[in-house]
Amino acid sequence: MFKKLFIVPALTIAFVLLTINYSQAQVSLNDKNSYTGVKSCGMCHKKDKDGSQLKIWEESKHVQAFKVLASPEAKKIAAAKGIADPQKEKACLICHAIGYQAGALVDKKFSIEDGVQCESCHGAGSEYKSMKVMKNHTAAVAAGMRDFSKDGSIKDLCITCHNEKSPTFKGFNFEEKWKEIAHPIPKG
Repeated sequence: MFKKLFIVPALTIAFVLLTINYSQAQVSLNDKNSYTGVKSCGMCHKKDKDGSQLKIWEESKHVQAFKVLASPEAKKIAAAKGIADPQKEKACLICHAIGYQAGALVDKKFSIEDGVQCESCHGAGSEYKSMKVMKNHTAAVAAGMRDFSKDGSIKDLCITCHNEKSPTFKGFNFEEKWKEIAHPIPKG
């Protein structure tokens, strides 16, 4: 009896810890989903009346996340760590791109060069990208879209990359940085 009382909570805790680990930020929440790419997402998320999410992303540093790995500074950091090409190294790509994983499902509009794009945070979108699903938050989450309705969940995701594990980390003020990239869908 004691073993059963111990095993169930222990397995539950282990499952929770595994689902919030560092690499979870870059893995689809739904294994059957494929990455559709920012072009697909941007088709519906570009108008001012809808929140201009595409424009906000295009003006952010996230759009440069993959490209920065080709910079002389990134190559110098990588070389010091024994990495030949940071644009091909999982340890770098985990925070600088999405869809790089071996066997990752990607649609034809997807491009790794888009760096940290919509699906880096919201999850692979093939199953929730339709207007019918997107208009129903519960359905979109059930189809694999990451749910940020819980307080602190956005910050928790951001700090999986913006932390002292990064060789260029100089501190991270979430509230300040979030103001630069916040992109809510207007109510109404």
